[in-house]
Amino acid sequence: MKSAVIVFPASNCDRDAAVALERISGSKPHMVWHGDSDLPEVDLIVLPGGFSYGDYLRCGAMASQSPIMKEVIKKAKAGTPTLGICNGFQVLTECGLLPGVLMRNAGLHFVCKTVPLSVENTDTVFTSKYGQGEVIDVPIAHHDGNYFADADTLDRVEGEGQVAFRYANDNPNGSARDIAGIVNAKSNVLGLMPHPERVIDQQLGGTDGAPLFAALTEALS
Repeated sequence: MKSAVIVFPASNCDRDAAVALERISGSKPHMVWHGDSDLPEVDLIVLPGGFSYGDYLRCGAMASQSPIMKEVIKKAKAGTPTLGICNGFQVLTECGLLPGVLMRNAGLHFVCKTVPLSVENTDTVFTSKYGQGEVIDVPIAHHDGNYFADADTLDRVEGEGQVAFRYANDNPNGSARDIAGIVNAKSNVLGLMPHPERVIDQQLGGTDGAPLFAALTEALS
């Protein structure tokens, strides 16, 4: 599987994503600077977590206008699997690849802890190695993870099976309908606030994120 990790100014999880991809797929990803205008030919694009542009203006808003995003949007719309984690999720909503927005946490505090997630849709390239309704433990670390959309959008997202992950028993940020991660209508773009790349080895505290990367490797290799 050939992959690319997009690196923005103030990204702080790009290396974590790269380690997870190499550990599970066996291939080093391309590290693509946000100011580049071309993407290599890859099977997977990853927008990592962090604080792109220092979260100035609005989380993900400035990153969504980076030169490389024109190619990311083009490739994603053409069907290339695209994964946005935490700040990457924010970027995906800001550039219109996913519906809704990520607002300040309901408690107005940065939250950093491990939370249980319910797997809501296993019929995607990202989630096929999980069980329907399986509860997994994945860490979060964000200040603006409160997913919001209008009622019609939420009804459509839920009705069309676009909710991939939901907070189970512990909504840490006030997200509407406990939504932790969603896919687009084609199911080739996934955004989620929790960090699966941080739980791919027992020595890191767990392995519940590994099936996501394993599913991608199997499907795209």
